[in-house]
Amino acid sequence: MQQVFSPSNLPFVKMHGLGNDFVIFDSRGIDARVTPKLAKAIGDRNRGVGFDQLAEIKDGEGTDISLDFWNSDGSRAGACGNATRCVAWLMMQESGNNSVTIRTERGVLHAVRAGDEVSVNMGHPQRDWHEVPLSHAVNTNHLPLAGDPVAVGMGNPHVVFFVDDIVGVDVAAQGVAVEHDPLFPQRTNVEFAQVRGHDEIRMRVWERGAGITLACGSGACATAVAAAERGLTGRTVRMEVDGGWMTLDWRDDGVWMTGPVQFVFRGEFDASFLEQI
Repeated sequence: MQQVFSPSNLPFVKMHGLGNDFVIFDSRGIDARVTPKLAKAIGDRNRGVGFDQLAEIKDGEGTDISLDFWNSDGSRAGACGNATRCVAWLMMQESGNNSVTIRTERGVLHAVRAGDEVSVNMGHPQRDWHEVPLSHAVNTNHLPLAGDPVAVGMGNPHVVFFVDDIVGVDVAAQGVAVEHDPLFPQRTNVEFAQVRGHDEIRMRVWERGAGITLACGSGACATAVAAAERGLTGRTVRMEVDGGWMTLDWRDDGVWMTGPVQFVFRGEFDASFLEQI
């Protein structure tokens, strides 16, 4: 039987991208795997470390590494753009290379250094209703919900609302209601976006399984795609989120996201903490 952990002290790294914060656990070469119970315990900001998502590094399958993602409530996340950029930075620091290939549930992602920042190709957006996924066939550019939102899949489901006054949006109340709407069989991430110009967007986000976060990489990609599809912007935009600025570039090979990453600290969980899980 696969153990949750075998080291007496489990090491980890804490990083963030634009305030979107992560615990990164490297399970390569050790008899250890993250479970929903372990992820939820570590994600507790009072009794654990706290994170928006946990990223588990695993051996690559024809790639440099593989990645699994977990939300702070112990549920799985199919994609996490900012965590991918943070792990890519770690791997490039480790190897001395300027690029890395990462296998995720989303597929194989390519990340590169971009000066002091990191860029990752998050792949092509999923626009058909069954790909997002939605519970039944609807026009993904105009969902049958109040506010006329857009649905976009980026390896996980997103719904984007365009608003005139983003400061006045009750992100928590609206976010949780939309997350659990029957239209979304896997729940959904919810973005609220105010278009400031042909190449600039202000976005706020409610993440399924995590709540309000300061940034969301896949959500930023989804928002950029939705804005371009609606004809509100071009395919390259600067986006301000609660945690800072990033750049989105929807190219022929996928949606590239570029932004800063920050290493915070290394640590290890004491055996007495792990024994309680």
